Amino acid sequence: MTDPARTDEYFLGLAIEQAQIGWDEGGVPIGAALVHDGEVLSVGRNRRVQMDSAIRHGETDCIERAGRLPASVYRKSVLYTTLSPCFMCAGTALLYEIPRIVVGENRSFETSESLLREHGVQVDVIDNAECVQLMERMLAERPSLWFEDIGEDA
Repeated sequence: MTDPARTDEYFLGLAIEQAQIGWDEGGVPIGAALVHDGEVLSVGRNRRVQMDSAIRHGETDCIERAGRLPASVYRKSVLYTTLSPCFMCAGTALLYEIPRIVVGENRSFETSESLLREHGVQVDVIDNAECVQLMERMLAERPSLWFEDIGEDA
């Protein structure tokens, strides 16, 4: 996988698989993958519903599932996520100095990309059709769950 676009597509595909699993479990369809030097360290998905958690978004679940890693690993990793990160997830990426985040889509939600870029993070938005469709379905079929997820009243 030497073509960066194909590599991004592959790893984003892992995040999309996680998002679909989360949706099928009755949760929010957002997934993530953490990759270091072409090796998948972990995948995760939004598990707020499944774990009755206030903070288990796709990105935070993915980073939690990676376990304790040296700071140097995070600083050379890429976080793939199906949806543009919220401030909590962006803050986690900033804390661990993850230098690049690949975003599946930001049409449905976008709050932190300028913050990330201001702190030197490379944010690449793919505008992936599957990611867009997952969020459109979420907003149509489970809007109250979505508002809860982003800390808003329906």
